Amino acid sequence: MGEWRPLSGPSRQVALEILRDGPLSRAELSRRVGLSPGSLTRLTKPMVESGLLVEVDAGPTDARVGRPSQPLDLDPGAHHFVGIKLTGDTAIGVLTTLRAEVIASAERPLTDPTPSVVAELVLELTDDLAVQVPGRTPITGLGVSLGGRVANQSEVRWGPYLNWVDVPFGEILATHTSVPIVIANDLTSLTEATHWFGAGRNSDRFVLLTIGAGVGYGLVVHDRTVDSPDVTIGLIGHHPLIPDGPRCDRGHHGCALSLLTVSAIIEQVSTALGRAVDYDEALELAAKGDPQASVVINRAGRALGKLIAASANFTMPDLVVLGGEGVRLAEVAHDELLAALHADRHPSAAELPMVLQPADFSEWARGAAVVAIQTFVLGSE
Repeated sequence: MGEWRPLSGPSRQVALEILRDGPLSRAELSRRVGLSPGSLTRLTKPMVESGLLVEVDAGPTDARVGRPSQPLDLDPGAHHFVGIKLTGDTAIGVLTTLRAEVIASAERPLTDPTPSVVAELVLELTDDLAVQVPGRTPITGLGVSLGGRVANQSEVRWGPYLNWVDVPFGEILATHTSVPIVIANDLTSLTEATHWFGAGRNSDRFVLLTIGAGVGYGLVVHDRTVDSPDVTIGLIGHHPLIPDGPRCDRGHHGCALSLLTVSAIIEQVSTALGRAVDYDEALELAAKGDPQASVVINRAGRALGKLIAASANFTMPDLVVLGGEGVRLAEVAHDELLAALHADRHPSAAELPMVLQPADFSEWARGAAVVAIQTFVLGSE
């Protein structure tokens, strides 16, 4: 597997501060990393000479006080990364800068879940994206995310959507490329992307809830993602929400999986209407006031409001971010969601800011790229 060569010591801290919050003045950098101005200048000089850091215009200057120190920023085009999200039937890829800005995207159907076949598909998709790097410089890293449990950023211990058990997917990929690779759980990756470069960037404590093929929960506390093997098995999916709700495959009545997943909503609306509908049509019908679709969608909205309230009551976040391909439910059933949220929160509780991510699988692929960016900057932690 290709070798990651992360920065270390104060250089790493400087790069990380600028990556997430730049441009920053040298005075602000000195304060953040605890270095004298002279030491900071000596440290950053080779980083500027290498092109990793750049000096940027500080704006208009008053000639009476002399030329100010130019703020330092990071050149996001100095490195590029590919992130690929694997579902049960599709590989979605993005090409990003060092600051996770998406500059190209592509996807391929995944018709054979055999690990070697999927690896070939991932590498083909990576090549398709890599040729779009400005100047055709090599990509710095590849991140691949999927639902399930991942160990050592390389081995898929359990991948339910691909029916994988103990698949050394990182090693399989590494036999065919010298690009450094990191394999990660998709929810963890999306949480990290939200944390470093998304809606949670300036939040010390936030919750990410996703609805789609499953129901996911990510948590950042004290500016760090809470990690555990249990994060990857979707425990929140079986949280009880509506006692007389539909039953999930494990026999739970009214749990999150039975009410909020895309497949559950499609099935319930299709049954109510006596004909097959897809997710978008189910939401459109409810938005237009169809009585049968509205029963299902409004109940799901109440369930989502109760799930948000439960997560907020237990973790007291500054922010709740809603994501996943099913997130439009929060817009269509907005009133029901808020009613249930407020019913399950104390009247004196702080107002809970909520942000919706785009309902786009490329957000998950971007999360895979972010894990590769983090590994490049921080190393394997």
